[in-house]
Amino acid sequence: MKEKRTSRAIAGCITIERTAKVLMTGLLMFLAMLCVGQAQERTDQMPAAVTDKIEKTDAEWKKLLTPEQYYVLRNKGTEPPFTNDYHGLRDKGIFKCAACGKELFATETKFDSGTGWPSFYAPISPESIRTRTDRSWFVARTEVLCARCGGHLGHVFEDGPPPTGLRYCINSVALKFEKVQ
Repeated sequence: MKEKRTSRAIAGCITIERTAKVLMTGLLMFLAMLCVGQAQERTDQMPAAVTDKIEKTDAEWKKLLTPEQYYVLRNKGTEPPFTNDYHGLRDKGIFKCAACGKELFATETKFDSGTGWPSFYAPISPESIRTRTDRSWFVARTEVLCARCGGHLGHVFEDGPPPTGLRYCINSVALKFEKVQ
């Protein structure tokens, strides 16, 4: 009688152990695919030549940026919608990268997308930004980065107005506005 119980207990443990191994292997494969997907850059969207590229250490960025700017620009964070400085801004001017000062967007391409973040249908020039595939939320999106310093700006979507049909949804904290007369 004891031998039958022991045999069943051992068989049950082997089945549980085997199931756990299969689940762990599947989870590890899934995580590996996510990491590979995040690392793949869309080279077709890279600027032709960035001669004024800026590279700093993590410590240097922390000294230069506010905690909110660091969270968004260096850690790929997102600010809450409808609570930022530039969503409703109507003044004429240029939006620059808050980290390095590179000109990124002009008010002539800004529009109200209803999302709560500043939205533009085109960058100031194709060389001012770069894009890459972002799979961080289990969905493929196109991340927008500053071409000079690599700071995370936001994402671009294909639901914008003419003439491009694009919506560059940009974190306000990643920008500095310079008013022009």
